[in-house]
Amino acid sequence: MILITGLGNPGKEYEKTRHSVGFLAIDAIATNFQFPIFKFQSIFNAQISKKTADNQEIILAKPQTFMNESGTAVEKLIKNYKLKIKNLIVIHDDIDLPLGEFKISKNRGSAGHKGVQSIINELKTKDFSRVRIGICPKIGKPKAVEKFVLQNFTKTEEKALQAVIPKIIDLLKSDVNKLTSIS
Repeated sequence: MILITGLGNPGKEYEKTRHSVGFLAIDAIATNFQFPIFKFQSIFNAQISKKTADNQEIILAKPQTFMNESGTAVEKLIKNYKLKIKNLIVIHDDIDLPLGEFKISKNRGSAGHKGVQSIINELKTKDFSRVRIGICPKIGKPKAVEKFVLQNFTKTEEKALQAVIPKIIDLLKSDVNKLTSIS
């Protein structure tokens, strides 16, 4: 069983913000792979969708906590489903990567991302896979990062995202197990 969690902030006002790019990616994955409609499960405080593909059960999750408390929902999912932490993939924004790029990493610190740090704190490990989606503008990292990540994507930025998310989906299509075994 694999858990793929997208990070973001709940609520309409945050839907198209840079900090909710993990939710946007999870929604695109769910659509592409024809997952059932997400359902809120209060036990996890998360929107959940499950599907079996290639004899592997996959859970997609969107924590409905705010970003800085994402770890509480992820930890509950891991415990409830008795998942191995190595089978966790977290998709989130990364201000240190240029917009339109993404990187896969494992066993790395949060680099200041409070949602990722929350997960590390709750799980007491950083040994899980991450898909880091770049949101840094071409002009460079903004001074007020906290304000910047809560702003909506511009139309130009949305086009860059529309190019990068299909690449992540292609990676998942090739073999979701590769993502969990990256070292």
